[in-house]
Amino acid sequence: MSDMIVKLYDLPEKEALIKKLGKQGIVIRVAMPYEKHDVVEWVEKMFGAGWASECNVAFSNQPVSCFIATESGKIIGFACHDSTCKNFFGPTGVIEIKRGLGIGKALFLACLHKMAANGYAYAIIGGVGPADFYTKAAGAVTIEGSSPGIYRDQLTEKK
Repeated sequence: MSDMIVKLYDLPEKEALIKKLGKQGIVIRVAMPYEKHDVVEWVEKMFGAGWASECNVAFSNQPVSCFIATESGKIIGFACHDSTCKNFFGPTGVIEIKRGLGIGKALFLACLHKMAANGYAYAIIGGVGPADFYTKAAGAVTIEGSSPGIYRDQLTEKK
């Protein structure tokens, strides 16, 4: 899987989408430090230990670099930035029954806008799965020759 790059100085606005989701009872917000164990545990249960490890790192950043989507006080999605590497977006995920509602896009844009506010001009999306999603959401383009990128030489031992 290749990496992608997105310009942070030319982002689509996010407020209308976040407001629309809010009217449906879906909240997009930064995760709070006291929620770390709940969020990381949820990510591991839904998406695996690797993503949970990356999410855990996002809680070490000040401010926390993990956004969550909640509905009725329950986590339904998450997105992190600056966890695997500085200037990297990801990992991110939304529970299957809530996909297609714009939650993933709202989380993605929330992270990108925060990265822009932190002074980055570009963001790297590492080891991309749904490339079309990122291109449509924010104009991301594939970085040629970037596979396997930072995710090479992964540990494969299982305990």
